[in-house]
Amino acid sequence: MPHEWPPLLPGDPDEIARRVAAVLDDAWSRLDAQQRAVLHQLARNDRRADIAARLEEFKQAIRAFRHRVDDEARQFVRRQLPHLYEKGARAAAETLGTTFAWTTFHRDALQSLAADSYADFLRRSQEAERMAHQFYRAVREAAREEVPLLAAGNLTGKQAAKNLADKLAKRYGLTHVVYRNGARVPVRVWAQAATLAKSAVAYNAGTLNRARQAGVRQVEVFDGADCGWTSHQDPDKAIGTLRTIEEAAEWPISHPRCRRAFGPRPDVSQ
Repeated sequence: MPHEWPPLLPGDPDEIARRVAAVLDDAWSRLDAQQRAVLHQLARNDRRADIAARLEEFKQAIRAFRHRVDDEARQFVRRQLPHLYEKGARAAAETLGTTFAWTTFHRDALQSLAADSYADFLRRSQEAERMAHQFYRAVREAAREEVPLLAAGNLTGKQAAKNLADKLAKRYGLTHVVYRNGARVPVRVWAQAATLAKSAVAYNAGTLNRARQAGVRQVEVFDGADCGWTSHQDPDKAIGTLRTIEEAAEWPISHPRCRRAFGPRPDVSQ
């Protein structure tokens, strides 16, 4: 029985990140479980019809995974991002002694931010889908061409079937998210880090855009003591420095789980 997740309500970034991570991890786990079921039948050297039926269930799981990720990503960008953008903008307005209103300028900025964030989530899910579809096609091909040759049912045939299943599992496994650099991380870890990063960027975008709207040119950086400007290891330490609005917009955070924030400095003109 699928677990029904309640609608996402805007709130604390850490709580939202845990929620999004749990939802995406659950969706991924269901897809992974279906893949393992296919491999189990393949390793047992089951009949082609049985493997084909299980493959169709796996195909349905791919669609369910896509819908779950799409729904959660849409909820996040439509509810949490506006909440955090406004929170950052109101903090900047309070510092400047002004107010915040959702003008066209801010609505356009949020729309662009939401589109980028949504696209980032979908790129990751599409990569998982690509791997899953490759697995589907590989097993379907094996069931058509290789499995019949293993159907003798003797020890050699069963071992060959297991070897085939192991080979497919190694090549098309869905146990981790794979980054471009080859790093493999659990889905929950990736989703939580990605959500926190998007949350921090949204809050800082609100701060910086409200400051820019007020004609402020410089901001003070609040960050971890050891955090570098462009990466955690960057020797150019960020905390307490003054940066232009443009520089800050280019580097609203420097790494996943970054806690960087900005304070408008209207007293500094250069």
